[in-house]
Amino acid sequence: MDLQKRPQSPEPAAPTAQANPSGGLRASDADRDRVADILREALAEGRLTADEHAERVEGVYRAKTVGDLEPLVEDLPRAASEDSYRRRTPPASAPSRPTAGAIPAEADDNLVAVLSSSARRGRWRVGRRTHAYAIFGNVEIDLSEALFEYQQVVIKAVSVFGNVEITVPENISLRGSGGGVLGNFEVDTLDSPDPDAPVVFVDGVAVLGNIEAKPRRGRLVRDLQHKLRKYLDH
Repeated sequence: MDLQKRPQSPEPAAPTAQANPSGGLRASDADRDRVADILREALAEGRLTADEHAERVEGVYRAKTVGDLEPLVEDLPRAASEDSYRRRTPPASAPSRPTAGAIPAEADDNLVAVLSSSARRGRWRVGRRTHAYAIFGNVEIDLSEALFEYQQVVIKAVSVFGNVEITVPENISLRGSGGGVLGNFEVDTLDSPDPDAPVVFVDGVAVLGNIEAKPRRGRLVRDLQHKLRKYLDH
């Protein structure tokens, strides 16, 4: 029996692997900063409430990919913000030490905790100088909702077998100068993009104790302006 040879049809080419869409890329710090800028502008324009802004900013810092970031701003205008983000120049750094004569020698406020605790939080007016002493105790200074009447603020902290915790809004500048003796002195340095933003200087020493200063993500000084307008009028 004759066998007819038939040309074999070419096998279909294996599908090429598609490149991962941009949404699957790991988010960089620059990506998060870009989205945070969009959210800040939306808050300033009244497109987001303070609570909505805080919730979305938390999502920014939880995001692992670019795709996780996109839903946070998909209902907000972005062109102007992204253009300004690409063009802006790095802001000038805040001074490492207070300007001469800007801070009085005497404290405006003293917080003392000896075998106890002391705290300042909520809406309160921050003086130019605050002293905190934690002796076998705990002092909490929360500036995330505070009223800043001065651009430069000094917090002097002393901890002896105690703990001093300082929390600031994320859009101010923060500086630290101090150390620990068998203890911990830790200040997260911040640089605000606004040259007129408050600058908080934390000076201190921790002896077998702890002093920490860090930002509270999602809390901005201008977040509170519309909320505090009535309060300031009283």
